Amino acid sequence: LQHLSQTISKIDLYLSHAITAEKNRYTRPVINTLTKDVEVIKGRHPVVEKFTDFIANDIKMNESEIFLITGPNMSGKSTYMRMYALIVYMMQIGSFVPADKAIMPVYDAIFTRIGASDDLSAGKSTFMVEMVESNEAIQYATENSLILFDEIGRGTATYDGMALAQAIIEYIANKIKAQTFFATHYHELTNLSNSYSNITNLHVKAIEENNKMTFLHQVEEGASDRSYGIQVAALANLPKELIERSKVILNALEENKREIEIDLFNYQEEVTITTNIKPIYEEVINELESLDINQLTPIEA
Repeated sequence: LQHLSQTISKIDLYLSHAITAEKNRYTRPVINTLTKDVEVIKGRHPVVEKFTDFIANDIKMNESEIFLITGPNMSGKSTYMRMYALIVYMMQIGSFVPADKAIMPVYDAIFTRIGASDDLSAGKSTFMVEMVESNEAIQYATENSLILFDEIGRGTATYDGMALAQAIIEYIANKIKAQTFFATHYHELTNLSNSYSNITNLHVKAIEENNKMTFLHQVEEGASDRSYGIQVAALANLPKELIERSKVILNALEENKREIEIDLFNYQEEVTITTNIKPIYEEVINELESLDINQLTPIEA
């Protein structure tokens, strides 16, 4: 009976994989036993694609290569990384994968440092948890491992965090030599590709028009020029005067000013619109605001 139940379980597993593969247009992956090179064509995230019109992306990675991924918040950096990790995981449990084509090596482990969480019961801050999880990968990863690091060094001072992030990237490039996805908002780190042949800059495309962000969710080679954090904050409908003040402070910081001028009257000006306005009404509101009521005739009104 135990032998029969195990056999039925295996049949159920294979049948589930088969139904899922057919239903979701999965492809049979090819295991690369000759090199560690990766070629995934039009890869998809098997969960995210169920909830949105997913933009497929390619992954072409060489042995020991490190992808340094920059781009705005919400643009798709984390999704791109997790997409590949899930494709690897599905391949290594014997499943077909969400891609048009997939050629990958077998990894001995997947190490991740993703998300922000603390462990207060153990007396560990968010940043301490980040460092402990990073250390797990640094201590135990081999050249046959896959490493995913998302936002290293964000829980401490800017220069401390950037220094740690750069040191970790250099350590992986020189010592571990594992294939690595490293997403960061420290776009200053993209200069590392000039010193290391195995570091490749990728960025997630986004278009800024009239101070509004449009995320294209398309990953391409090259570095992002900035982080667009203020634009993303504006998308979250933070008060307009706060956003404008942020721009002033950012300009001062980018000019390498050590001290930011404090103006006690920054927020004294009235903001005409403080409620959340749907985009379809903005044109009408802009027209109303531009009207000269003193010159308006009753018929024009």
